[in-house]
Amino acid sequence: MTDSRTTLTNLHPTPPAAKSLETSGFSQTGTPAPSSLLNRRSPLADPQAQLALLEQVPLAADSGDFDATLAAHGCATLTPQSLEIFQMNLGKLCNMTCRHCHVDAGPDRREVMTRNTVDACLRALDQTTAHTVDLTGGAPELNPHFRYVVEECTKRGKHVIDRCNLTVLLLPTMDDLPHWLAERNVEIVCSLPHYRRRNTDAQRGDGTFEKSIEALRRLNAVGYGDGHPQRRLTLVSNPVGAFLASSQSKLETEWKAGLANNYGIRFDRLITLNNMPISRYLEWLQESGNLNRYMELLVNAFNPATISGLMCRNTLSISWDGRLYDCDFNQMLDMEGALSDGGSTHIQDFEPTSLSARQIRTARHCFGCTAGAGSSCGGALDT
Repeated sequence: MTDSRTTLTNLHPTPPAAKSLETSGFSQTGTPAPSSLLNRRSPLADPQAQLALLEQVPLAADSGDFDATLAAHGCATLTPQSLEIFQMNLGKLCNMTCRHCHVDAGPDRREVMTRNTVDACLRALDQTTAHTVDLTGGAPELNPHFRYVVEECTKRGKHVIDRCNLTVLLLPTMDDLPHWLAERNVEIVCSLPHYRRRNTDAQRGDGTFEKSIEALRRLNAVGYGDGHPQRRLTLVSNPVGAFLASSQSKLETEWKAGLANNYGIRFDRLITLNNMPISRYLEWLQESGNLNRYMELLVNAFNPATISGLMCRNTLSISWDGRLYDCDFNQMLDMEGALSDGGSTHIQDFEPTSLSARQIRTARHCFGCTAGAGSSCGGALDT
């Protein structure tokens, strides 16, 4: 296997994107987070430390064992279904440092997917039945090969999703990006915690809401949010605090009215996600004294109706360095599982026949996807 790990510094001696990147963070007072867990040398920068911390949370006997909970509700061990979504994490570089970020992304993270790994992903994609390519990060747009990836995937007739933090569209190098994406019918899935300024800035940093509204106006101006089936504008909401996501359909109606009436903003759909108890959100839970209560909330709200729609069952997640995972959250916890049962763990050696034979790896964080109405990259699972 070729070692394809690199950093943006390796690609560009003086990375142009990094010079103008801004930071913002999460706190109830709006105080910015200083930097990533990794840059601060936090113990929680180690995925194994995160998993150990979750295992130490005192829960009722057997209630904290995800596989045992599946069995107790008559659900079999998680196995893959037909592959539909090919998710590529293009890197951890981001123009923001949101305190709830499960990727620990930020301007100080220079890990980005290389062209060599991108091409390996495209070769693997050609061997699959996936109809959707989901581009995520960090801010995927900051990868120097972002537009190449989009072009190649649209040439293949794939539905492409750009998971956008909105504020990245205001960077000087991104002026033409909304129009460019619209021309290629890329779905924009945008992070916006709330349609009110106070709630959004509390989670993502002071000034974020105003910038997000401006970015949404630019997307509306090129045809996003008008019901065009190939220019869909999707907003993503995470709760502010230690709560489960509210009703997706109810919130969508409320958000559409709130954004239209107050800002003239249009969008097509809203998806709601539970905050995953990993990385910087896990740090906040621990520091705020909410960790035990939040884990009890997730476990007690386990919903067996969410199992069939879990993203780990129809998605392959590829990290910035080409390693394969069952889902985006397992990727952030270094829980390699995809194709590891006697097969490859790297995209360079992709062999599709063993994909469907693998067993999906689980741990306590999986309760985040099965609590309440459920949570996945596509929103609620039991609506």
